[in-house]
Parts: sequence; C-alpha cells; structure tokens
Amino acid sequence: MSGKRFAAVDLGASSGRVIAAHLDGDRIELAEAARFPNRSVDVRGRLYWDVLGLWSGVLDGLRAVGDAVSVGVDSWAVDYGLVDADGHLVGNPVSYRDGRNAAARERVLGAADPAAWFARTGIQHQPFNTAFQLAAEDRRTLDRADRALLIPDLLGYWLSGVKACEATNASTTGLVDQATGDWDPGLLDTVGVRPGLLGAITPPGTVLGPVLPEIAARTGLGPETRVVAVASHDTASAVAAVPAEKDGFAYISCGTWSLVGVEREAPVLTEEARLSGFTNEAGVDGTVRFLRNVAGLWLLSESLRTWEAEGLDIDLADLLERAGRFERLRSVVDPDDARFAEPGNMPERIRAYCAETGQPVPEDPVAVAACVVDSLALAHRRAVLALETLTGEPVATVHMVGGGTRNALLCQATADATGLPVLAGPVEATALGNALVQAQALGLIAAGPESRRAAARASTRSRLYSPQGPQGVWERAAARLHDLPIRAA
Repeated sequence: MSGKRFAAVDLGASSGRVIAAHLDGDRIELAEAARFPNRSVDVRGRLYWDVLGLWSGVLDGLRAVGDAVSVGVDSWAVDYGLVDADGHLVGNPVSYRDGRNAAARERVLGAADPAAWFARTGIQHQPFNTAFQLAAEDRRTLDRADRALLIPDLLGYWLSGVKACEATNASTTGLVDQATGDWDPGLLDTVGVRPGLLGAITPPGTVLGPVLPEIAARTGLGPETRVVAVASHDTASAVAAVPAEKDGFAYISCGTWSLVGVEREAPVLTEEARLSGFTNEAGVDGTVRFLRNVAGLWLLSESLRTWEAEGLDIDLADLLERAGRFERLRSVVDPDDARFAEPGNMPERIRAYCAETGQPVPEDPVAVAACVVDSLALAHRRAVLALETLTGEPVATVHMVGGGTRNALLCQATADATGLPVLAGPVEATALGNALVQAQALGLIAAGPESRRAAARASTRSRLYSPQGPQGVWERAAARLHDLPIRAA
C-alpha cells in the first residue's frame, strides 16, 4: 500500500528532528520536516534536559509534517521524567551525564551482587543506568511521582494521553528480568522503587491511540492520527532499519555512541559477557541486541565544540580529509576511559592520555581527529572480535548505520581494522526504523523481520568499504593500546 505518511520523532543527545516518512510502493522516503537543538542545562550543579524545549520543537515539527497517519517517538535511553497523578512533571528530567549517578551506582552495588544482577537482567552496570538514577533521586521526589516515564514515553503520553513503557527502552534500565520480560521485584526494591512507578511494559509496535484533540488542533494532524509506541530506544530503531540480506552480520549504530552488536534470539548472560562490557537489550520482533557501548563520535563532537569556543574555524569535512592523510595509528586512546565520558575540553584530555602513556602528543586539530578516528576503529575491532568469541558465531559483514556513516574516514578505518567488508547506510537509520515499525503496526508493511529488512533495503543506498592494507598494523596497534601503562604525567 502506498501514499501514506508517518511522522518519525527522533530525539538525540544534541538535537531533535521530526521526519516526514512517505511510503511509496515497497520503500520509504524520508524528508526532514524540522530540526531543533537539544541542550543539557547546568543549574546549581545539576545537569538537566530542556524537555519543554524539546516538546515545543516536536509540535513545530508535527505542524511542518502536516497530515500523517501516525506518529512515533524514539530517543536516547535511560533518562526519564517523573509525573504526578495529574500528569504534570514533578521536576525537569536529569541528564544521564549528571555526576549524581556515579555515587548512587557505587552505593547500590556495594550492597548487591553485580554478577547475579547481570545474570538476571543482562545489562551492564553503567553509572547512567535508570536503576542508579532512580536510586539517586530524593525519596520525597519519588513519593510525589505517580509514574516515571522514559523520555519517548513521556512525549508519547503528552501526544496521546496514554502512559506506556515501551520494551526496548525499558530493557536498558537494568531492572527488567530477562527470563520474564517484566520488572524484577527484587531489583526494584534494591534501588528503592515501589511497584507500579514504571508501569506495564508495552511491546514495540503497539498503537497507543489517537492524538489528543488539543494536539490535533495545535499541529494540524487529523483526529484519526495514531500514536505508535515504536522501538523507542533510538538504537533499537536503528537496528530495525539495518538493510541486511543474510544472517551473520554485526551492526555498528554510529553517532554520539558507537553501539556494536549482533541480533540474537536469546541473551548472553555469562560472566565473560559481563566482564567484557557487553549488554543485552530488547529489539523488535522479540530479538535481543547483544552489544557493547563504545564512546563514539562524542570525542570528536566535543573536540569541535572546544575548538569553536577557542575561536577556531574548523570545517569538519576538511578536517577529516586532512586527518586521512595524517600518519595512521601514530597515537591512540581507549575511548572508554572514564576521563572521556563527561563534557569538557576533549582535545586536552586526549593529549593528557597520550602524554601519560608515552605516545606522541597530538597538538593540532588534524592530529587529534586522526587519533580519534583510529581509536574508534580499534574499539570497533575489539568489540567485533569479542562478539565472535562470546557468541561462538563468526561475523561475515559489518553494517554501519546512523549519522556516523557520513564519516567516510571512520567507515574505511573500521573495515581496515576489522578486516571485514563494511556496508555503510542508511544515515537516517533511526528515523527509518521508527517509520518501518509504524508501517508494520498499521498493517501497511507485512509483519516480521524479513519484510522489514526488505523495505529497509529498498529504502537505502549502502556504500561498500572493503578492507585495505595489511591487518598486522592494526593488530600491533591493538596490542600496543592494550599494554599501554597509564602513568602520572
């Protein structure tokens, strides 16, 4: 069926977009209707999201889309808004990068068994997990709240009046039992969350209902426009749009974070998986996304922000072109080092790391960019090799999706580092996956992964990057990075 339009609301850590997705035969065409900034705001030492600014941007974007048969919202994971019994915010949502979370993590894990917790949930114990954020909340604030709604569920509630908790995002909280697919009562008690605060878990593709009348009036959407709980974790939406033809592929959803993983029918809950930094998150069609978080192009975007603040006029395309001609693997860092996690002067942190490990210090932006790209490619290589070891299944192809696929230097470096062909695209994987799930929810595309993948292929032009150069240079660089001693400068 053709001629249908969907509104895909895609909220990232630095910007939000509303995409008009038009179903034309067996393919979906995407057009950006609106883009708006997403900023974290520091108030008295607490880092908040401007969720009301996001909401305003969403409404403007829906007005720009005009007529649509449905709307779906995806966003980054783990963060939430607390609402009272009347549906009003108890407080502004706190960013996952806020410093309060690390202390809560240490306190909670000090009284728990991390290995047993992982065996139940399959989720890594990152400081930003919803579990630790809830543990960090003031008890009086939690008592005032009727529900904790993850960010896309919060916006879906404002659109439809229905409070839901979509499964792919719920799985990232660290509070869902892999065996039951429901909240783990013991873990809720561990973090001090009463039953019912998080609500019933809703599978992706659930139609919540029509938009509220006031939303239809404010946006021009028709009263029959449906709100769909899509795969609301943006990575889950991106993976839903991987245009794979065969099994045996790994994916890298590449943006602020690089999520490197495979789709499986069952989680990997071994102690080896936990110690290797892998996590098990819910996907579409009952799949499990077994993956590892790598600190992604955040290192480069923070570097660009720092250079801009210093008054440097940096053109990203020119910077990457020059970085591609720079000496490869001259200096490398571990993107997962804790010093790179929070906002700040990233070039200075990279220089400090290199100085502490006795490597050449990248002084100018070109050297820093080359260091970041090579380091991310090495991190991708490490994750792909670990996937093969932990699952016992070889990887034949790597699909890179998301905004990071615009970075041809990183795509080629990933092919070189892994020794595997890399198929890059779609760039707008998250929005495409969002729209594909909406189309399936409304019966406009046949149910099941095969139909969705076929539609993704019809909607995508992938670029092939074949491995170049000897693998030995990457193997030696990986060994060097593994053995580098961090010492005082």
